[in-house]
Amino acid sequence: MNDILLLDAVERYLRGEMSQQEKMYFEEIRKNNPDIDQLVVEHTIFINQVNDYSDIKTFKHSLHEIENKLADEGVIAKDSLHGKAKVAYLWQRYKRNIAVAASIAAFFSLLTTSLTLTYTNKTKQSELTQLKRDIIEDTKNEIKNFSVNELQPVQPPALPAKFGGTGFLIDGKGYIVTNQHVIMGMKNLRVENNKGVYYNVVPVYGNDTTDLAILKIEDTAFKNISLPYSIKKNTSELGEAIFTLGYPKDEIVYGEGYLSSKSGFYGDTSSYQLTISVNPGNSGGPVINKYGEIVGVISSKEKNSDGVVFASKSKNIFNALEVLKKDKRFTIKLNSFSQLKGLDRVNQIKRIEDCVFMVKGN
Repeated sequence: MNDILLLDAVERYLRGEMSQQEKMYFEEIRKNNPDIDQLVVEHTIFINQVNDYSDIKTFKHSLHEIENKLADEGVIAKDSLHGKAKVAYLWQRYKRNIAVAASIAAFFSLLTTSLTLTYTNKTKQSELTQLKRDIIEDTKNEIKNFSVNELQPVQPPALPAKFGGTGFLIDGKGYIVTNQHVIMGMKNLRVENNKGVYYNVVPVYGNDTTDLAILKIEDTAFKNISLPYSIKKNTSELGEAIFTLGYPKDEIVYGEGYLSSKSGFYGDTSSYQLTISVNPGNSGGPVINKYGEIVGVISSKEKNSDGVVFASKSKNIFNALEVLKKDKRFTIKLNSFSQLKGLDRVNQIKRIEDCVFMVKGN
């Protein structure tokens, strides 16, 4: 998060303008990041000092106005002023009015700038489509039955989902990465694998700027999975071939393309631009190179351009883990190397698809 966005977040937090979920995430970050906590404290002190200074100036001005009124009415006497002394007196008497006029001019200037930026940001957002999928599920939600040979339990019906996306394991103990916009506003979350088995999950991290979220499977039915892929920390190269797996429908779907820009929408350096075919439901899906390394996370696409897709860079996953590792409740270990290097694409997919989940919620 850059300094401007961070200060804006602090101001919104102090003014009580954050949603409950935003506040929860911010307080979690504040608790785990001493620098941000110190910034909040210092900014609070600064605002209080500004307010105190304003109160003192207002009080002094009131005293000065009373003195002038008493002098004008002849109650008290004041020496006549000439030359520079008179200019100084007039400045002291009317500087508040001048300051108010200057403040109004500055306010309208800032307002114009703010409206311009807001309009520009809204225009930018209107050009993007987030790849979250609307889901219509039967409220009866049939119980899934599995044979004894598959060693899968009969599950009770889950609550019907309204929205969905994709997520993938970064730790075989049940930690899953997806997009923040996929889970935003959801009260009940679950993930479902390619065999139709679902598990309950809870969010443990979220970042609106990078659009990343981390979920933790909290379900006794889940068994640890050995991950075949690794996550790339360095920047990928222009023209690099990539592929993705996701859930734009109720079964896993494969797509392939290439990295077309090292920066994302409007030059966003925290994301890549890809040329690949995706649809609503692909949000949160892994972007994988030929060596079986995760290089990004699918997030959005341009509305008016076919195949222009944006993905949060994989380095953002490492940044998220730096925040989470300060909380002793979460111990996440990433693979240091990929087991998929040298395999053909079909066999790579067979190894990966068990680690990619449909994310559902309501």
